[in-house]
Amino acid sequence: MKKIYIIADMEGISGIVTQEQVKRGAPEYAEARHLLAGDVNAAIAGAFDAGCTEVVVNDAHASGFNFPMAEMDPRAEYVTGGPRLIRLLGLDETFDAVVLVGYHARAGTPQAVMDHTMSSANWSRLTVNGLEIGEIGMEAIYAGHFGVPVVFVSGDRATVDEARAFLGAAVEVVRVKDGHTRTSARCIHPVRAHELIRAGVARAASRQPGEFSPYVAEIPLQVTLETLSTAFADSLEKAGWERAGGRTVTRTISSALDLM
Repeated sequence: MKKIYIIADMEGISGIVTQEQVKRGAPEYAEARHLLAGDVNAAIAGAFDAGCTEVVVNDAHASGFNFPMAEMDPRAEYVTGGPRLIRLLGLDETFDAVVLVGYHARAGTPQAVMDHTMSSANWSRLTVNGLEIGEIGMEAIYAGHFGVPVVFVSGDRATVDEARAFLGAAVEVVRVKDGHTRTSARCIHPVRAHELIRAGVARAASRQPGEFSPYVAEIPLQVTLETLSTAFADSLEKAGWERAGGRTVTRTISSALDLM
């Protein structure tokens, strides 16, 4: 593989377990940015170790403005800031693989650190073509539109279990913590996590592209979203979704690119 697209979230980063660590403005957020940089830089290093010649990294957490740029590996290029017209800016069919760093399990997963699907405040359960998915599934469906497979996922134990169940046994995974409750976990040390992430990404990027299968969803996509409030469902109905219950809306989407 020569060209890798890395997508980074924060909840699944090594050493991160609480909402305060991932929320801009909280005292704990400053240190968490350095933890984020460590895991992402390890993934970048692994890609270059395997002979990749181009690495693009997308800051996909919240505002999209979380990387301490002076600390980031200068060999990569970075998608940062927001709002964006395209969530996964720059991802196209020229990439060999997608790598997910710092991911979390979907909403409602037990023993998962900060489990949610896109919005802890508004989303409860998302299904696409009858299959419940989280953000791992959303990224895989989007990448699959371009024929690009997700080849690596890091996060807590529940996250890597979800990744294997959705993407298959071929995906490389690194578990950096075991969730105990939503905001507590048994964590490996970040230095050790970096070693594992670097080695895992290197293994994935060293394999032949044909060893991984992109997740190509059947079009059109039948999307059902269970929300956490009737008020949010009201707003989606007003925006064109079909009401299927007090807190449930549905929609038919003609392209995987519109799922985000």
